[in-house]
Amino acid sequence: MYPHSGPLGCPCPMFALTKFQRPRADFRQKAVLPTLASDRGHSQILEAARCAAYSGSMSGQTEGGTGVAATTGMPDCPRCQKPLPLCVCDDITPIESRIALLILQHPQEQDRALGTARLTAMHLPDAVLKIGLSWPSLSKALGRPVADPSRWAVLYLGSAKVAGLPTSNEIVAINRKGEMEDDQQAILRNIEGIVLLDGTWSQAKALWWRNPWMLKCQRVILGPSSPSRYGKLRREPRRDGLSTLEAAAMLLSSLERRPDIAETLHGSFERLLARYRKVRIEQPALVSKPRPKRDFRRRKRA
Repeated sequence: MYPHSGPLGCPCPMFALTKFQRPRADFRQKAVLPTLASDRGHSQILEAARCAAYSGSMSGQTEGGTGVAATTGMPDCPRCQKPLPLCVCDDITPIESRIALLILQHPQEQDRALGTARLTAMHLPDAVLKIGLSWPSLSKALGRPVADPSRWAVLYLGSAKVAGLPTSNEIVAINRKGEMEDDQQAILRNIEGIVLLDGTWSQAKALWWRNPWMLKCQRVILGPSSPSRYGKLRREPRRDGLSTLEAAAMLLSSLERRPDIAETLHGSFERLLARYRKVRIEQPALVSKPRPKRDFRRRKRA
């Protein structure tokens, strides 16, 4: 879903550590996500904690943190952390937005090649990307005080579907029961920030349940008129499943009534997909998918 995507880099390091514990895994290792400064004069700061237990499958880095894919020897871009043949950083255009963006990425999100969370954040100077499982509050996750969490929207589909609601809108605010809120226009008009959950569907669900403060925010769901641009490159379990970048583009451009936001973000996404298709033919080892984890809940009947 808006699940998916990967640290930003540059000579001047700035970082923050997100702490959480989980059995048999050490998540205490810090990740350095430096400031990105381009010739255009804009800067980007992403804060995150990198999960040491999954760094191999997520980025292919060695223990020394050299940024080189262990299996291919291909260096990663220090900013987007994708293999250099997939990097589109040179074409990133900064976007000024009145609505803040917070992306919470599950530490086991592994799709380094096609992930879009970091690419999305690089476009928005004030966007914040955090990697972890839980945070005490929205303010802690964001890194600054939030006066009214109810003016922040959390995008989480769950079992809710816009298609099953009496509306033709593509963005719908719902309550805790999954029902439409009464004054849709007023609610969406007052949104000052968006929280996106980056990971697979099950990972997004874990983030939702591990952070009860999200219930203080306004839950929204999407009913896009077109399926994800991923197409056959990544199969979504539902038609309304989008990449993190596409979800951000849809929400920001609609809530701010600025189609240029969607055009800019979609442009970067299309360039990434074009490079991915080319690399998949010429250097397939760079875009091999991580091995899916076995689901022990599904056992054959005797």
